[in-house]
Amino acid sequence: MPNLKHLTLVFSIITLLCISGARSEDKRPNILFAFADDWGRHASAYAKADGRGTINDVIQTPNFDSIARSGVLFNHAYINAPSCTPCRSSLLSGQHFWRTGRGAILQGAVWDESIPTWPLLLQSSGYHIGFTYKVWSPGTPKDAPFGGKANAYGGGRFSAFSQTATRLVNSGKALEDAKSELGAGVRKDFQAFLDRKKEGQPFVYWFGPTNVHRKWIKGSGKNLWGIDPDQLKGKMPSFLPDVHEVRQDLADYMGEAMAFDMGLGVLIEELKKTGQYDNTIIAVSGDHGPAGFPHGKCNLYDFGTRVPLAITGPGVKSAASGRVLDDFVSVPDLAATFLAAGEVKSPAQMTSKSIWPSLKSKANAGLADTSRTHVFTGRERHVAMARAGHLPYPARAIRTKDYLFIINFRPDRWPLGDPFDLDTNKEPNVEQLTQQTFCTLADEDAGPTKAWIVSNRKDSKIQHIYEHAYGKRSREQLFDMNKDPHQMVNIADDLAYEDVLVKLRGQLMSELKTTNDPRVVDGGRYFETPPLAGPYKKAARPKK
Repeated sequence: MPNLKHLTLVFSIITLLCISGARSEDKRPNILFAFADDWGRHASAYAKADGRGTINDVIQTPNFDSIARSGVLFNHAYINAPSCTPCRSSLLSGQHFWRTGRGAILQGAVWDESIPTWPLLLQSSGYHIGFTYKVWSPGTPKDAPFGGKANAYGGGRFSAFSQTATRLVNSGKALEDAKSELGAGVRKDFQAFLDRKKEGQPFVYWFGPTNVHRKWIKGSGKNLWGIDPDQLKGKMPSFLPDVHEVRQDLADYMGEAMAFDMGLGVLIEELKKTGQYDNTIIAVSGDHGPAGFPHGKCNLYDFGTRVPLAITGPGVKSAASGRVLDDFVSVPDLAATFLAAGEVKSPAQMTSKSIWPSLKSKANAGLADTSRTHVFTGRERHVAMARAGHLPYPARAIRTKDYLFIINFRPDRWPLGDPFDLDTNKEPNVEQLTQQTFCTLADEDAGPTKAWIVSNRKDSKIQHIYEHAYGKRSREQLFDMNKDPHQMVNIADDLAYEDVLVKLRGQLMSELKTTNDPRVVDGGRYFETPPLAGPYKKAARPKK
């Protein structure tokens, strides 16, 4: 019979081992971040928030909506820069894009390795990290899972959704089977990522397909997703011509957003299947507004900077009817938010602010965090050859509930690039305008909408839309969001708004100076000097 002292010792050792094991088990939440290229604030969850009669009436995003219902839908989420690389630089670093060195531009960007980024900070703290398709190098180290093989199992086909689905349907496959095949690639990529993590190890997974980015198949919105372009008639914002060609282009764009939502649904299914859904924070957003449309990508108007944002998961307070908050959130705030979830302290240089106070609050509407009353946005150089001399279009803005105020630091320049080919001075035709971004106004992607507006710019009914979108802008622009929600009438010179103008100008300039924006130092010399690398090595414009 065992000695009592021996049994007591064995029991004590077992107890200590159990306690030690419990302490070493990582209970921190997983993070699934779904971030769509060029996806602005377009989801069916926003149709109710907007009130009927907007373009969000025609889109259906059931998986995004489910995240919003089970957690929080943010009505006022904005990116920091409406251009892919600077937006992602700000998001990954949790700082204003202008603080990220050459990460603040698109072509010629180089990452400063001394700037900490939230995915790598979480990896260093024990998280398993990985991604599918597009992130941007600060978050994708060589030793990360799928470091250079993000789409080993077919997720890459998803990024050409309308092209691939259309090809499969034309080859005889049923539409739903074609969609399922593309969804299967997303699932396999995610499964392979999960298989690589250690037992009990928390993960960060970034789902970043680029299908919402142009180009997509003309007519795919209706053929693949049942969006009738004429459902948009009478609902178009005033900066877009309400004509069939433009409505069809917008319907096709929304179809790609619905495809992204389908991919999100696949990831949610897999989380539930593997029993990891309840311990996973799910955040869904986009990197800026749509390409190839006025006011969209590369613009500081809402259509370019305002994005969807829904978050759910452990620690996020829910409500039976869903929570729709008016807190102003800048997408870089997600950096501090994700680090807080992973119990990692934010670096001192981060300018972002965690949104956990809002996520945990009891407020179901309005402002949960009363300090969140505004956001800052800006832009510099997008494509290298949009303007002679590779010059940027520098602008900064502050957005509040009632106003949008923009400073265009070089109003002598064309905001979306020089019009027409500077080498030949030859006006491009409709096919070139639809297919070749660099033939004119190169900071706006080529597409049917751009082609239609440029081709019809001399029509008296269209001229004001063309001039507002592509013409030179005043140094200061002020818009009253209550009277002018589409930001078409600049009231900066209206004396009735002088006090508002002075206040917002002071608030914006104070932020730029406090955060050491190079644009307000030495005439913006840092951003005015093109880097001697990449596309800047060649002075000639690209061949047609």
